[in-house]
Amino acid sequence: MRYIEADGLRVSRIGLGTWQFGSREWGYGEQYAAETAPELLRRAIELGITMIDTAEAYGPARSEAIIGDELGGLTDGQRAGVTVATKLLPIAPTERVVAWQCAGSRRRLRMDALDLYYIHRPNPFVSPRRVGQAVRPLLRDGLVRRFGVSNHSVAQWQAFERGLHARAIANQVRFSLVSPGPASDLVPYAAEHQRLIVAYSPIGQGLLAGRPLASLPLARRARFRGSPAEGSLQALTRLQQAVAEIATGHGATPAQVALAWVVSHPNTIAIPGARNVRQLELNAAAADLELSEEELARLAALAAALGQ
Repeated sequence: MRYIEADGLRVSRIGLGTWQFGSREWGYGEQYAAETAPELLRRAIELGITMIDTAEAYGPARSEAIIGDELGGLTDGQRAGVTVATKLLPIAPTERVVAWQCAGSRRRLRMDALDLYYIHRPNPFVSPRRVGQAVRPLLRDGLVRRFGVSNHSVAQWQAFERGLHARAIANQVRFSLVSPGPASDLVPYAAEHQRLIVAYSPIGQGLLAGRPLASLPLARRARFRGSPAEGSLQALTRLQQAVAEIATGHGATPAQVALAWVVSHPNTIAIPGARNVRQLELNAAAADLELSEEELARLAALAAALGQ
């Protein structure tokens, strides 16, 4: 496992996304929540994964509770170095409301202070600066160690920090070969200012593992924001073929190549989910897969052709 450090926070290049913990919407039922999810958490820590990502909206709230139940049973030595990140939905971002939301996440995660607390997405009716002001007391009172933002532009990120009066160390955004946009602005900004980009959906919800867009269930296609339009299907096919060819050359899987491309960017980590322990292990191994400059450039060019 490889690691990266920014502003004193050291995390693994590959983390574990837990949006599916406790969720029936995408086919993850009670058995997964009771058996697979705790097993994934234990194995992730054994593999050296130190970034566990969740949110109050996942489950909803069940993902946090599952993580809290499992990590709460670890010794201090086992827990040391693990960063648990969760997210606040700024629906009504006043000081009193966000304090109540933070208390709920802390209770479910069994944490006196949250390691990393993201603003899940901008509120269209409240400025990022005002949201930063609302959560500032949480940082002041030691209830949150670090803040981040999610789905924020560079300007929104900066505005949030002006309200917070502190650094927002990370921005979690959709970033993959089928959603390469952050490479042009957010990644250079993070690298220049010692912040992190945390890539969610880094395998394009299966598209980069070779699954055709047309084969996805309707519900998944509808939720796949930024998916290629019908006119871009040929470009998507060329990208999938290139990913598969490069994977064969490295004795890797297409998903590992997709992850390796994402984490090849400076100050960037990826947080794929996992259906089972084997998939988790393959994801973790992608941290050590090094693609050549020619392979990276080829993939970037094909990603740009999608027009995303």
